[in-house]
Amino acid sequence: MGEAALKRAQYADLFVLAPNLVGEIIDGVLYAQPRPAMRHSRASSVLGGALEPSFGHGRGGPGGWIILDEPELHLGLEPDILVPDLAGWRRERMPVVPDAAFCTLPPDWVCEVLSASTHKLDRSKKLPVYQRERVAHVWLVDPIARTLEIFRLDGDSYRFIVTYADDEPCRAEPFDAIELELGALWRM
Repeated sequence: MGEAALKRAQYADLFVLAPNLVGEIIDGVLYAQPRPAMRHSRASSVLGGALEPSFGHGRGGPGGWIILDEPELHLGLEPDILVPDLAGWRRERMPVVPDAAFCTLPPDWVCEVLSASTHKLDRSKKLPVYQRERVAHVWLVDPIARTLEIFRLDGDSYRFIVTYADDEPCRAEPFDAIELELGALWRM
């Protein structure tokens, strides 16, 4: 095996990527994906906007969460560097947002918005990292298939809970205190 094959990606490798790419490092391998398409960004923005008032500020819901768009997460000893579309921490675990470029505290919830270029990475590489780091809930949103899949950590593995589709109203854990208008995620 050549020297290039043995070289593990470093944090500095992310800074030389073209500005239209999002870089992540998982198990020492650099993954660079194009910035999300508009449909992807729309779904993520609408979902974050629906959750923040009730869970971030407590207006019309229980509050108690910090929800961030595309936070840079450094997880594990030789950190895997992931950038989920959305992530949330219960305030009892993260009372304030750190004044830092990245976060080392695993979130309680992540949402990955799937796209043609990221769905394999999200499912096969990132999901095991979230599992290892004990992220309690993972949502996978597919704006093309118009689905929301919910997974809950059950012991050492994720248990599939439910798939919501199209325009059906849903109460999705851990944010089931409010009803989400799923169809709003798909409207352009």
